[in-house]
Amino acid sequence: MTMMNAMQPWPIISDEAIAFIHGGPLAPQISGYVLFKDVPGGTEVYVEVTGLPDYKPGKNGEAPVGPHGFHIHENNCCEVGDAADPFLCAGGHWNPDGQPHGNHAGDFPPLFSNHGLSRMCFFTDRFKVKDVLGKSVIIHNNPDDFRTQPSGNSGKRLACGVIKPKFITCLE
Repeated sequence: MTMMNAMQPWPIISDEAIAFIHGGPLAPQISGYVLFKDVPGGTEVYVEVTGLPDYKPGKNGEAPVGPHGFHIHENNCCEVGDAADPFLCAGGHWNPDGQPHGNHAGDFPPLFSNHGLSRMCFFTDRFKVKDVLGKSVIIHNNPDDFRTQPSGNSGKRLACGVIKPKFITCLE
């Protein structure tokens, strides 16, 4: 009989989740993370992303670049697929209670590029961490209008990250 190492680390799931954001073919320079943390009454969401395109006003009927639409999408997938229209496998906006667009649980405030950097923290009572595990986070090229159905007309998908449990290690 062998003795188990008394100092073996055992991972345990915390009340946090994280999505590591990676840019796709339309914006490969984007990287960062979105952290989800259960707090009393809901969830705190913290995002830090670099490499975002700077704001460009729309011209000749084209949509502006930025502020960037930012959402939870329904699927656990960040495969690029079509390089001209990436991350379609992430599916549509996560909308567990069938609300019209602008009130989806996965509709987040936009990301504003500050010379490529965006950092933001907000609270939502629409979900807890366990509800979003296995979903994905998408950053879009254009601002979300929060009206157009079903997804706000926020343009191409620039970056994606799958929401996974954040593990901590404890020693027994």
